Amino acid sequence: MKILITNDDGIYAEGLFAMAREISKIAKVTIVAPDRERSATAHAITMHKPLRVERVNLHDCHVESWMVNGTPSDCVKLALDALLNDVPDLVLSGINRGPNLGTDVIYSGTVSAAIEAAIYGIPAVAFSVAAYENVSYDYPARFARKLCVSVMEKEFPKDTLLNVNIPPLDEEDIAGVLITHLGSRKYKNCFDRRQDPRGKTYYWLAGEAVEDLDDTGSDVWAIKNNYISITPIHFDLTNYEVIDTIKQWELKP
Repeated sequence: MKILITNDDGIYAEGLFAMAREISKIAKVTIVAPDRERSATAHAITMHKPLRVERVNLHDCHVESWMVNGTPSDCVKLALDALLNDVPDLVLSGINRGPNLGTDVIYSGTVSAAIEAAIYGIPAVAFSVAAYENVSYDYPARFARKLCVSVMEKEFPKDTLLNVNIPPLDEEDIAGVLITHLGSRKYKNCFDRRQDPRGKTYYWLAGEAVEDLDDTGSDVWAIKNNYISITPIHFDLTNYEVIDTIKQWELKP
């Protein structure tokens, strides 16, 4: 089995190391990841400057590894179109530091890398730990390995990726695994207005997450109740239910 691993936290991220070590036990792993953190880049690709690729040797992670001065989506496109000799059986993205829940998936570089693989018709899974501080990747990496084995034994849904969020808990404290839908996770955006030493105004974006914790069966609800959340995501954004409604508008050129 051949597996490509990428992320948006950068090629030297601890979560990537942990997953690569575990996945190497069951597959031939290749890493193609950004040269630095590229969080919240969504599905951006680089078109107006060269993409530079460099082989790297990662300590304690003895797999073929490349770093790219681009986005997570760049990494997957480059790997599949230029770097790899064989098409991987599976593409993994992560393990991300911090959750990717609800509408966060729209902004997430982690999830977008998996979407890029799905566009190519390759099964893909994005992994995140729902914490930012004192994160342990040991159990999430082991769960990623077990899930990969299960995925490869099943018929993977077409044009779909799995978005996995794991509570920051010890294995024995995990309540279970739920197949979920995307919940509601919005932000009270707060722009901090500042001035630089030359008197020019600039803004620093921050935000407080506002979650719907009563949406039972959502990924947000699952994490808050100590479950691992697995959400199947389809990248076709068409709202088919309203096509006939809009046709009734009888729009003319």
